[in-house]
Amino acid sequence: MKFSVERQDKYAVVTLIDTSFSDELTPLLKAEFISLNADGFCNIILDMTTVATCADAQDLSSLLVADRLCKKANGLFVVCCVQQEIMNLMEISALDRSMTIVAKFDEATDLIFMAEIEKEIMGSFDEENE
Repeated sequence: MKFSVERQDKYAVVTLIDTSFSDELTPLLKAEFISLNADGFCNIILDMTTVATCADAQDLSSLLVADRLCKKANGLFVVCCVQQEIMNLMEISALDRSMTIVAKFDEATDLIFMAEIEKEIMGSFDEENE
C-alpha cells in the first residue's frame, strides 16, 4: 500500500492511495507517524478516501499509535473520509470510541484549527494568571 505525506504549518496529512488497508501497510504507517511526531507534528490527519477494504481489524492498529503520539504531544489525530466497511471494523474493534473520526477532510482541518486556537487562548489565559 502506498501513501503520501503533506506537511502543513499546523498539521501533517497522510493520504492513503490504495483501495485496501493491508498488513503490509501497518509497519510503514507506524514508522511514518513516529517520524512525523519526531519532526514536531502533534496534529496528524489520515485521509482514507480511497480505502474500501481491510482484511483484519488488527491492520488498523497503526492508527492507535498515531492517536497516542498526538495525544501525548498535546495534539490531535483525526481520521477522515472512512468508507462504511472500514467504519464497521473500527466500530467492532472500538477504535471509533478512542479516536476522532470525521466524514470530510474540511472537518478534520477545522477541528485541528479549533484545537490550536483553544491552546493559544488557554496559554494566554494561563500567562495572565501567573
